[in-house]
Amino acid sequence: MQSEGLPPEFSHYIPDILEPHVAMVARAALSLPFAAILGAVLAFRPRARGTPPRSAAVIQTQIVLSVIGGVVMVIVGSSVARAFGIVGVASLIRYRSKIDDPKDAVVMLSALAVGLAAGSGLLALATFATLFLMGGLWVLEGFETPVRRFELVVKLGEQTPQLHSKIETVLRRAKAGFELRGAAEEEVSYLVTVPPSLETDRVSRALTALISGDKGAVEWKEAPKSKAK
Repeated sequence: MQSEGLPPEFSHYIPDILEPHVAMVARAALSLPFAAILGAVLAFRPRARGTPPRSAAVIQTQIVLSVIGGVVMVIVGSSVARAFGIVGVASLIRYRSKIDDPKDAVVMLSALAVGLAAGSGLLALATFATLFLMGGLWVLEGFETPVRRFELVVKLGEQTPQLHSKIETVLRRAKAGFELRGAAEEEVSYLVTVPPSLETDRVSRALTALISGDKGAVEWKEAPKSKAK
């Protein structure tokens, strides 16, 4: 019995019971990296002018989803029964808690995919897919830049509305990402993303210096995780 995808000169060294598993892992070794490359092409597609920047978590999720799709299709192969089984299992999945990081959701799907492979008796494929996904996530997460997120409130008295542009200039000079969250007569609030090395005291001094007489006030509050996305 010759395994599909294996050179004929090697097939007689493999017991018949292992041939389907070896052939499936060989197929996965070719298709999963290819799926990851194509997923990366889509995730890093050119961004149209004026569109918001893409977050690292979303880019990583798109790449890993391509790999999961490849794993599922290798599991299915030409088996209609497996295809219906996967659809049935996927329809039962319900996430009752909010997932803040898209990668957490995609890791859940990864666990489902390797579980389906193991449950179908494709132990070699389940092992290879787990190792490949672990390696891929490790590489992708290595490109993440650590950041700190704050809810920033700036109170500059009656001049606050006129100083919006100068406040944002100070934040840009500090290489901080920011999103306006609220504006009142005498205060303005932002969700601010900063590198870990940033000294918030220095930024606070620059903000309060926008008005004379030490009448300004700045408050930094660590943003909850649910608001940091």
